[in-house]
Amino acid sequence: MKEKLQKDMIISMKEHNKIKTDTIKSVKAAIQMEEINLKRELTDDEVMSIITKQVKMRKDAISDFEKANRNDLIESYTCEINILNDYLPKPLSEDEIISIIDEAFELIKPESQKDIGKIMKEILPKLKNRADMSYVNKIIKEKL
Repeated sequence: MKEKLQKDMIISMKEHNKIKTDTIKSVKAAIQMEEINLKRELTDDEVMSIITKQVKMRKDAISDFEKANRNDLIESYTCEINILNDYLPKPLSEDEIISIIDEAFELIKPESQKDIGKIMKEILPKLKNRADMSYVNKIIKEKL
């Protein structure tokens, strides 16, 4: 994954695609920072988690920019999100997410809010980097 980011950054630099180059550089910096903190090289799964966090940060910023009516920044961040999404697995549809949650409910048979942790533990490997976990959490709470 890191090699793909490096190759794509070189290509975008040659194409003078400033937005893509800057976006990839910021992700590479976040990856490098995490590697320094952990004192080891990250796995592809961990790299995807960082990219997912980067997308989430940009989405949160967009909602703030909408309140401030900053269309220029909204457009820029939307473009960055599209670039980053190319490195993530295809997101699951709402029906697929609900199906996975239903399977976990049948397996665990939760009785109260206290069982959310058990459900999350069961579905996390299936949904990681493929679904917005805050949305998943909301669906679980509604079902309980």
